[in-house]
Amino acid sequence: MAAQTHSTSLTAKQDCILEPLCFPEHLCGSASLTSSSDGHPVTCALCSDSLPASVKEQLLKHMVFVTYVYMLYWKKRFTEQPITDFCSVIKTNSEGPVEQQEHYFLLCDALPEDRILREQLQQRRLEEVLDQQQKERDDTTFHHACMFCNEEFNGNRSSLLNHMAKEHSFSIGLPDNIVYCNKFLHTLEWKLENMQCLYCEKTFRDKTTLKDHMRKKQHRRINARNHDYDRFYVINYLELGKTWEEVQSEDDRELFEDEDDDWSDWQAHPVCAVCLFCEQQAETMEKIYTHMEETHGFDLHKLKTDLSLKFYQQVKLVNYIRRELHQCRCYCCQERFETKEELVQHLGNTGHVMQLPEVSHWDQPQYYFPTYENDALLTALSDSESEPEGPNPSSEVPIIAEDISNLKVIKQTSVLNKLLKDRGGSN
Repeated sequence: MAAQTHSTSLTAKQDCILEPLCFPEHLCGSASLTSSSDGHPVTCALCSDSLPASVKEQLLKHMVFVTYVYMLYWKKRFTEQPITDFCSVIKTNSEGPVEQQEHYFLLCDALPEDRILREQLQQRRLEEVLDQQQKERDDTTFHHACMFCNEEFNGNRSSLLNHMAKEHSFSIGLPDNIVYCNKFLHTLEWKLENMQCLYCEKTFRDKTTLKDHMRKKQHRRINARNHDYDRFYVINYLELGKTWEEVQSEDDRELFEDEDDDWSDWQAHPVCAVCLFCEQQAETMEKIYTHMEETHGFDLHKLKTDLSLKFYQQVKLVNYIRRELHQCRCYCCQERFETKEELVQHLGNTGHVMQLPEVSHWDQPQYYFPTYENDALLTALSDSESEPEGPNPSSEVPIIAEDISNLKVIKQTSVLNKLLKDRGGSN
């Protein structure tokens, strides 16, 4: 895409940014497990990852990894206190000989400490699912064929899902409510390839018989009671221990009747400001301003004061600099470079880092719009102490008092006044 690439053949007047850019993200976490066509995939009991049954050892290792945090926590607690303080003791063969008796220890969420731990892990899992869902919603590289007519679809997943719902009367729900869409589609395709009805899950001798059955019985839908599909719907991750049916059946009026709502557990993602000249990030604006000044010699506060920049001028200036740097072009002299690193070095060597072109060059309406999405640096900009808020300060607009010296004459000779007098006379 043009927004993600840079061409050195562009002239100084060409602009290769066609849409808002995104700051680089540092993704962490383990790589997801991939399924195989060699046999039916077995899904992990703790998450949505799946593996073919032929590699059960790898699946078991994966399950151990997923529960690592939970196991590590209780391992530490069991060394601090006796296990019987946390677990219910189940004795087998209690009436038989002592040597044949065995003790089992049951740990469950009936214990408040265990419940809290599970809820924390559930919250972490929900955040991962929501991140994955957002990536799929924004994904434009989706490629898949329709299960019923084999038509190819590229771009966003919603095009395929909407096509199946409209053309084949087969709907698995709104695209925005689905997560792990590719795995969902592969699961459904596997059933169809094995001559299995998606709704009643009966097996048929050939595809023609299967199609006739699904059409006549109106089985072109999935079975909502089949919990194998639960992992593909975000609603099933919302609350620990509750299915989509339980969540939907809850009365929302309870939310309004509760006057003691506590939002103290709200966890917002920290907003990190990104440097104009490199990928340095900081959680506070003071740190990022200090970094730009000490590392790159750029002082935005000084430019604001020297040029008497109003709020919206600061916005346009930041967006302008962002755009020029993305295109490896000096925002002062318009010279192009092969890499951003070369440009930053040029700015420092020539002193252009604190030099701007004519105001008319960057004070343009197009720079009202952010070059990067979620640019936290823009939120830190502020008006000067004497400047009122808004793009058109009222202090710049002269206010002229209305001349009312002849208002009485105008009123007496107005058409409306004449009509009122005529009507009064006629009555």
